[in-house]
Amino acid sequence: MFTGIIETIGIVIEITSNGTNKSFWIESPFTSELKIDQSVAHNGICLTIEDLKDNTHKVTAIQETLEKTDITLWNANSYVNLERSLLPTSRIDGHLVQGHVDGTGICKAIKNLQGSWQMEFEFDKQFAPYIIEKGSICINGVSLTAFDVKKKSFKVAIIPYTYEFTCLQFLKEGGVVNLEFDLIGKYINRKLSLKE
Repeated sequence: MFTGIIETIGIVIEITSNGTNKSFWIESPFTSELKIDQSVAHNGICLTIEDLKDNTHKVTAIQETLEKTDITLWNANSYVNLERSLLPTSRIDGHLVQGHVDGTGICKAIKNLQGSWQMEFEFDKQFAPYIIEKGSICINGVSLTAFDVKKKSFKVAIIPYTYEFTCLQFLKEGGVVNLEFDLIGKYINRKLSLKE
């Protein structure tokens, strides 16, 4: 479980394939604090640390992850938002994030508002029941608040700190992002769908 508050940015150093799986070696400032078997969110994708070497760590994505996330677009020198899992004593400054990406979205517009940034994203309409005005949304692992919510799109506002310390600063119009919709909304929708 995560909070969507990014700790640091990592960089992809090497990518290898093994059957249908892809493994990634990632360099980050907090690699020395990681342990094998630890869960770390990479652009919002919960991946397990498999190996550690110098200032890099290795994670592997299986077919399900490759199909539902932007990870197939990563290459050497790609930047990645990183967050370690939530401690029981931690404050939840963002919202409850599982690291289980629901699907990808497309950045349709970026506006520099001279002090903040506004970004608009388009998503698959099947996820429309899970997002509400002023509700929580996780974009590439970053906990944000959605507004101007429509059937297939929403906007978010990015403060300077978030822009500077996450990979959102590198996002371009047309870019693909990982989306995880609010956990509570998914449970409520599931409960309602079972009523007959």
